[in-house]
Amino acid sequence: MQFVDVTTDVAFKKIFGSEQHKDILIGFLNAVLDLQGEKSIRDVTLKNPWQAPDIAILKETILDIKAVDNRGVSFIVEMQVEKKYAFQKRAQYYTAKAYTSQIDKGEEYPKLGQVIFIGILDFSCFDGDDYLTRHLILNLATQKQELKDLEFNFLELPKFTKTEDELDGIIEKWVYFIKNVGNLTMIPKSAESIPDLNNAYTQAAVFSWSKDELDVYEYWRMEETSDRYKLQEEFEKGELEGKIAVARKMKQKGYSPEEIMEITGIGVKH
Repeated sequence: MQFVDVTTDVAFKKIFGSEQHKDILIGFLNAVLDLQGEKSIRDVTLKNPWQAPDIAILKETILDIKAVDNRGVSFIVEMQVEKKYAFQKRAQYYTAKAYTSQIDKGEEYPKLGQVIFIGILDFSCFDGDDYLTRHLILNLATQKQELKDLEFNFLELPKFTKTEDELDGIIEKWVYFIKNVGNLTMIPKSAESIPDLNNAYTQAAVFSWSKDELDVYEYWRMEETSDRYKLQEEFEKGELEGKIAVARKMKQKGYSPEEIMEITGIGVKH
């Protein structure tokens, strides 16, 4: 059995943003937010359900997931592969915009519902080793959450290193799915007893995709790979230019060629 890479934006949107398989998104949200019993989400309305975008306009397509649950709570779920400049500010901007757009000018503020942002990141973003962090607005003196309408949750995939045999709890099984499904050849036994997670694996299987959807997926995956290479090239170019500048300054100060080579890794010919 072959699976798509769920960290690819197109695959993530199709699996978690499908109107026909809302149980997947509901199960994921309940797991990430640790909602159980009466607090669990029973239903969601997708504001931008999955539709395979035309390849010609794919680069202009925003592939996040927006939904509102049965309590009136709004969710923004975004898969972010590359660490882009000011990502944290962008997440706050999207969340604030979703919050204020709930009412028109002149409408009553009590109509504003809670907005929860969930960012799934294929890079490290915050200090510490925890792969899941929750960011709230707290009273500094009492540590009480009295302003509850904005909440931010981040899953940092590089910090999650457990194997299937080490998984403990439903949230870890969901994170394992997102990070590893593209490299698997069968549905893990750990998912068989969780219907919505098992369905996520089924929807990630290549046989569940139409030809048009696979075409879009392959195109977008190539674009993402190309963008990564460009970022790496820019980084390496900037790093080399920095080393050259250091080497020149060291030469001016009388350092020997051997010392310059040892510290910068480049020769004085630069």
